[in-house]
Amino acid sequence: MVEMTPAGKPAWLSPLREISGGDDLPKRLFRRRIIFAVLNLVTVAGLGAAMAGLMFGGGISLSGAVMWVAFVITLPWLSIGFWNAIIGTLLIARGPVPNDPLALDEATGSAITTRTAIAMTLRNEDVAVATRRLKLMFEELEAEGEAEHFDIHILSDTNDPAIAAEEVDTVARWRRESARPGQIFYRRRMDNAGYKAGNIQEFCGRHANDYTFFLTLDADSYMSARTVLRLVRTMQAAPRVGILQTLAIGTPSTSMFTRTFQFGMRHGMRAFTAGSVWWTGDCGPYWGHNALIRMAPFHAHCHLPVLSGTGPLGGAIMSHDQVEAVMMRRCGYHVRVIAEESESWEENPPTLPDYVRRDLRWCQGNFQYLWLIGMPGLKPISRLQLALAVVMFLGAPAWMTFIVLGALTILGGGVAGVPEGWGLALVGVVLFMCFAPKIMGLLATIASPNQSRRYGGRVKTALGGLFELFASTLMAPAVAFATAVFAFGLLFGKRIEWQAQARSVRSITWGEALSTFLPQTLFGTALLVIILSGAPQMIWFALPVVAGLVLAAPFAVVTAHPAVGRAMTRAGICAIPEEHAEPVSLTRLRQTPMPPAEVQAAAA
Repeated sequence: MVEMTPAGKPAWLSPLREISGGDDLPKRLFRRRIIFAVLNLVTVAGLGAAMAGLMFGGGISLSGAVMWVAFVITLPWLSIGFWNAIIGTLLIARGPVPNDPLALDEATGSAITTRTAIAMTLRNEDVAVATRRLKLMFEELEAEGEAEHFDIHILSDTNDPAIAAEEVDTVARWRRESARPGQIFYRRRMDNAGYKAGNIQEFCGRHANDYTFFLTLDADSYMSARTVLRLVRTMQAAPRVGILQTLAIGTPSTSMFTRTFQFGMRHGMRAFTAGSVWWTGDCGPYWGHNALIRMAPFHAHCHLPVLSGTGPLGGAIMSHDQVEAVMMRRCGYHVRVIAEESESWEENPPTLPDYVRRDLRWCQGNFQYLWLIGMPGLKPISRLQLALAVVMFLGAPAWMTFIVLGALTILGGGVAGVPEGWGLALVGVVLFMCFAPKIMGLLATIASPNQSRRYGGRVKTALGGLFELFASTLMAPAVAFATAVFAFGLLFGKRIEWQAQARSVRSITWGEALSTFLPQTLFGTALLVIILSGAPQMIWFALPVVAGLVLAAPFAVVTAHPAVGRAMTRAGICAIPEEHAEPVSLTRLRQTPMPPAEVQAAAA
């Protein structure tokens, strides 16, 4: 079904009425963006000046100038995260504002008048687990009396013949058992052209005239019918919105690494996103899954270009989501985020090596945006968002450049005049700003009796927050080192291929940990020796970095150990609200067994 205008033409063909005239949003957004820009410019300038005063008190050297430039490169993303957190926390504390021009009508209880495809992309995934999620979602929609408005599409890019055969058997078995077999579809491409985005684009080409919306899901996605219907009803009532999503949250896990990571993300993303929505408004981000998309404009205007060249930054675009977001905004539709936690779940990486591999794929994909910032017709905020996505991954090589040059300076005896008190104060400010989204979100939760109760009480919330901040401090240097090495490797043709992500809880052997993080260990040890022998007074500056690098391998082993994860779960450390009051949808997912044939396939 194609959305039609009163004149009987497809809605995407008619000129979309942009916000203008009496609408107050453009003026408000303009003022907000000016305020946000000033806050960040002042912050970056202040920190840059503080570092210049620290480093250039005894004169300017070439290495010192390069270190200062590297430091300044890290500041824009640091500052934006900080101010997003501050603004977001204030907005959450204030609550809803009457007549907010960014408010969306949820149209609660309104009739569903559109057709939506629920599209899950697979590539060599555990099809038994993935389809079980889809089955439960479809059953919930049936229980709500709305299943007739939805079709299921499983879009496979699997290149393993055995997994592909299991996909065919699993879907066939589901269709035989379903009361709605005519609404369950499976399609497998024989190649992975364009990666996940190419998979979706091919689907849209086949079904552009069949659906008003489609809901994108990854293999680890799971959404309640209530959240799906909320998105559909909101989009029906908001014809100018092209992409709509809520915050996706992690499912409960017994992995220590996953529990710790998603506990911090839960607090950080809530404040960060609320602040981001305040100034990005109609030019919001798109995270690539768990989002409702308007089919016709997406098919007509969001076809990704193929970049020239055969190097790692050429060819098909790997990080498709933000490019699709800016192209949707370019054609006149809004990209919106409801900055609220809802029953929209995903699974986070189970171990540190799995997290690093995912981060490197994002790094390569985001650097491709360098060739896309100049695309014609983009909104200024859209260009800024693409640039910031690049800057986010420039921070790691910039920090490592700063550290390496600092070590060389120590070897040359050039740190004698650095004021320690000033330096430690600057390190403290940078660390606070780095963790500000998590800290602000955590403080807001502790301050609220209702919110802290959802996390097991104020004491457990505070203990979990302190533990997560300690773990993040240890983890960050190892990840930054890997990202920096990979980013420099891109200059020489190094690349990472699109592979299925690890999602199941697993342990890490010492062999895997040491082989993965040996470079970090050696670099951290060398850094420690240089500092202790050449400038022992500087160890307090470098301690977080040195500890994170030297302890990378044991950190990976311990945080992946099943017994440690189970103990952490029993103690309720870094527990998320779903562990204390499990939503009905998650209870059904946890309690619904897979059929014997699927259990055997999943274990194979």
